[in-house]
Amino acid sequence: MAGVPAIRVRGLVNRFGRQTVHDGLDLDVRRGEVLGIVGGSGTGKSVLMRTVLGLNRPVAGSIELLGSDVSRMGPDARAATQTRCGVLFQDGALFSSLGVTENVQVPMREHLRLPGPIMNELAALKIAMVGLPPEAGPKRPGELSGGMRKRAGLARALALDPEIVFLDEPTAGLDPIGAAAFDSLIRDLRNSLGLTVVMVTHDLDSLAAICDRIAVLVDKKVKVATMAEHRRDDHPWIREYFHGPRARAALDAGGREAG
Repeated sequence: MAGVPAIRVRGLVNRFGRQTVHDGLDLDVRRGEVLGIVGGSGTGKSVLMRTVLGLNRPVAGSIELLGSDVSRMGPDARAATQTRCGVLFQDGALFSSLGVTENVQVPMREHLRLPGPIMNELAALKIAMVGLPPEAGPKRPGELSGGMRKRAGLARALALDPEIVFLDEPTAGLDPIGAAAFDSLIRDLRNSLGLTVVMVTHDLDSLAAICDRIAVLVDKKVKVATMAEHRRDDHPWIREYFHGPRARAALDAGGREAG
């Protein structure tokens, strides 16, 4: 559906008790872009992601996911739409009692009816796509490094060939070399598979290196712009975030203009 955003949010209100997290939030995510989501503590970054996925029911507002209104979907339609999305949780969130191959096959077993040998081949393909060696397949999460667990979690997120991938702090806990390698992997997968990527992150290096636009949650709403445009914004939190020493270092490393 050319011209239709992958995600369209209008007038979103999320409230928990007396705390209003989002109040009239509007957001469009373009197809094929990498959108970073940032914000201070309590601004509802993960809540926004869960709401878009239909895992949290908002107080008000509308959400269109891949052209369909999430709030008007029945359980079957919602489940079908959710299979078109993949999610990488923090640290991979793998099942500790299962090997990598078995973890990758969990969505396949839930949503597809495929013979075991075909699922094995598909899992091996996904494992290779994220840069893990074949011998990682039988290993359990406890036998993997942090970076390998994140890659295994990404392989599971890609199990059903999603159109949108949601990443929750994908480079948290990785050393700079590992984080840069993971950023390159995300960029390459976006380019080769035509993915739309929504990434909650605090990693300024990732924002500078791979994000087309950045959604900043402030004042219970969201401001979406490029990093250069955000650096011209006078909002106190945005200015502090994008003009601090870490932001300058990330821009220098990425070869971007300071704006």
